[in-house]
Amino acid sequence: MALLASTALASAGGLDRNTLGTGFLFESGTYVELGYTVVSPDVSGVLTAGPIGSGDITPSFGYATLSYTQQINDQLTFGLVVDAPYGADVAYPAGGSYPFRESQAQVRTQQITAAIRYEFTENISAYAGLRAMRGQANDVYVSVAAPALATTRFSYRLDAESDWAFGYMVGAAYEIPDIALRVALTYFSEVELSMSGSQGAVTGAGAALAARAGIATSVANFNVTMPQSVLLEAQSGVAAGTLVFGSVRWTNWDGFAIIPGNYPAPGGALVSYTNDVWTWNLGVGRQINDDLAMSASITYEAELDGFQGQLGPTDGRLSLGIGAEYAVTDSMSIAGGVQYIMIGDAQTEAGTSGTALANFNDNDAIAAGIRISFQF
Repeated sequence: MALLASTALASAGGLDRNTLGTGFLFESGTYVELGYTVVSPDVSGVLTAGPIGSGDITPSFGYATLSYTQQINDQLTFGLVVDAPYGADVAYPAGGSYPFRESQAQVRTQQITAAIRYEFTENISAYAGLRAMRGQANDVYVSVAAPALATTRFSYRLDAESDWAFGYMVGAAYEIPDIALRVALTYFSEVELSMSGSQGAVTGAGAALAARAGIATSVANFNVTMPQSVLLEAQSGVAAGTLVFGSVRWTNWDGFAIIPGNYPAPGGALVSYTNDVWTWNLGVGRQINDDLAMSASITYEAELDGFQGQLGPTDGRLSLGIGAEYAVTDSMSIAGGVQYIMIGDAQTEAGTSGTALANFNDNDAIAAGIRISFQF
């Protein structure tokens, strides 16, 4: 029974956007899957000092995925996945009196994972793979325009990208095919991206009025280490035509930072995190008939408390998802799903003062995904 377990991550811990699982390595024969997800978040905040709102700071975004699996023989399976594991989209509206008005950032990553799975017995298998990743920070512009902030007024811009960098994944699985039981434990290594591009800053009186195109730029060379993680996945049949599935993922976001070298002074962090993130998912799937299967799932990340960054003022989430998959032919199926994400409340900090600048409460997002798969 094939099921659409989840469709998207709209507001996950750190920069997580699309979490790579291991299901593609357990497909039989030749398997090809194309997917696309679109996410529409609604995130806004209000200054603690008065009724001045930020407006919606999170534009909609989408990303595509591709996976290919080839069963080489009874014991060996090859898998390839192209996806977009991390990202961020922030755009504070222009106008008004919010201190970070007009600030924006777009972060993108692309990843190619090639892996081999070897079955020692019907019950035990191991797998390993190479991950190639690159990233871009496009048209990042941060403007601080309020003396209420405990920091110097400034405007800053950054454009940078990396070449391909490499990491790995390694794991093992235990299965009982008769009851569709599978438990898989996987480790994903760090990937260090060497970013290069240009950056510039203007500080002092009038800096917030500087047009981004007018900010002189200099060379930017810096490293960003994408975090290691551990993923535990499990599923089991519990009755005829019914499957229970779930996962737990630990991601080592503690210590992550993007430090271009001139934001707004040497050593300043454009983005930083001080807590690891645990992501929990639980769902159930049901085969309705020979052609149609449906699923429902819940995903949870605890709020970590503390101040969140201006370019990502969210903290934790609870999402509810439903999905369906329809077998069009013996070799082709179409699946789709929708998630409603309740984004955890967050506070941002006034500079480095330890004082709250704004409250971001009652925010949410909707994500929808579709995939087309072929199996021969």
